[in-house]
Amino acid sequence: MNKKVLLLIFTFLISFLQNSCAPIRISKKITVASSGKIESIDPARANTLKAIQLISSLGDTLYELNSNGELIPELASGMPIISKDKLKIIINLRKNVLFHDGTSFNSNAIKFTFDRFKKIGIMNYILGNKIKSIETPSEYSVIINLNKPSSSLNGLLTSVYLTPISPTYYKDYSDKFLNEKFIGTGKYVLTSFSNEVQLIEPNLNYWGEKPLNKGINFVGYSNSSSLFGALKSKQIDVLLSNSIDDSQRYSLKNLSKNKKLKEGNSPFTELSFISLNTSSYPLRNFNLRLALAMSLNRKLISEKVSYGLRKPSRSIIPPIFKKDYQEMWPKYDYLKARKLLQKENYCNGNILKIPLTYRSNVPSDKLIALTWQEEIKKFLKDCIDIELNGVESTTVYKNLSLGIYTAVILDWTGAYSDPEAYLNPLLSCNEINDGICKKGESVYSGSFWGSNKVESLFLESEKISGNKRLDKLVEIEKIAANSIPYIPIWISSQKAWSQNKISKPIFNGSGIISLSDLRFIDE
Repeated sequence: MNKKVLLLIFTFLISFLQNSCAPIRISKKITVASSGKIESIDPARANTLKAIQLISSLGDTLYELNSNGELIPELASGMPIISKDKLKIIINLRKNVLFHDGTSFNSNAIKFTFDRFKKIGIMNYILGNKIKSIETPSEYSVIINLNKPSSSLNGLLTSVYLTPISPTYYKDYSDKFLNEKFIGTGKYVLTSFSNEVQLIEPNLNYWGEKPLNKGINFVGYSNSSSLFGALKSKQIDVLLSNSIDDSQRYSLKNLSKNKKLKEGNSPFTELSFISLNTSSYPLRNFNLRLALAMSLNRKLISEKVSYGLRKPSRSIIPPIFKKDYQEMWPKYDYLKARKLLQKENYCNGNILKIPLTYRSNVPSDKLIALTWQEEIKKFLKDCIDIELNGVESTTVYKNLSLGIYTAVILDWTGAYSDPEAYLNPLLSCNEINDGICKKGESVYSGSFWGSNKVESLFLESEKISGNKRLDKLVEIEKIAANSIPYIPIWISSQKAWSQNKISKPIFNGSGIISLSDLRFIDE
């Protein structure tokens, strides 16, 4: 064998060995994981943060809110034009925008989306009776006619639930859900859907800035431990924190401090609370609700359950939505709780039994329940007995309006960035009889509490804006705080962690991660 042939073979072997030692990336897609399943990506049905996260990547809204709460046009071509009587909103639309099915986005799509959501949307309290009709005077202009002036328009115009969908594709689904498909105008298109795994790829015909990655594998893990292990073993690129165990959150936070991971945080917008059934025995009694509220040690719960990562809260409005963060719900005071219970002939041999339901698939719920139970055993065991009952969350949500839960641990993140998005779903009621809500949002939250004064303040708040409106909304919360249909526990921020090869996760003001901003650092 001559020297030239030997040299060629040697060069080939060196090249082969170098290439085989180089890291191989099988997929250019970024794997983003969280716990649980997605049952539906229909905006009219979706009710979990995970589903909303996915929809916000597949669709666009008319406007977005920036960090200062200001409207930024998205599918709208400019700011809304409001008539002098504040009953008409004229919105001019962006041209040359296509849905994923190739059809054009126009005013008819807005009308179809709004009408469909009003008819079948499970979160249609967002619209309520605010909209009288929608006109389409031209292909790229829409007029929203209101029944009365509304100061909460930002919620309508920025809500992910009202993400425009293709009228052509959804023509057979105007009155029913399409759970496993989504045809919007967003930066990504859905290429595969199952309850556990969703694959999305960049929309090549997108009208705006393109994603910084080649696509996302959106994966659901069955439990917190497997999710945590997948991030540590680098099987996944990004982990979303919803429903992960707090001890693991704490561990991941420390890893990010030591630069082993990157951590992104949203504003504190997720409220956890206990809903009290005010319509029946025993919590029809105000003093018993007050005693329960005073027996809850939020500071202890925050430290023991969340390692101080979640903020104890005596308010149902997140601090970012208040000019002066007032905490007006009852403070922890077990001595006063005892006196109230004694006043109602409990203690000294007569024990108040309270069934407390927690969502068995939400790790923090059980720990909250156990911590509260232990605290009561320590100071009020001769007065109260908390009986724990774990139920899977989807079952809890289905049964809330039936009134079968005496007390139940829940959480809530507003559908849009406004105090009303927290007050309305918990406190509003359409039909009130002797302080009990017979029909309305507080039925679906399991409290069945209603106040005619609160309803009148909601109406008044729609006619004003700025600090005057905020004062009205704070007044609504004060009325509720003095009646105690709920016990606020804490307020949380959404978190996400990424491997160091991935850019730091970025959240918007509504707690939604920007999937399109995720990218490989080494690219």
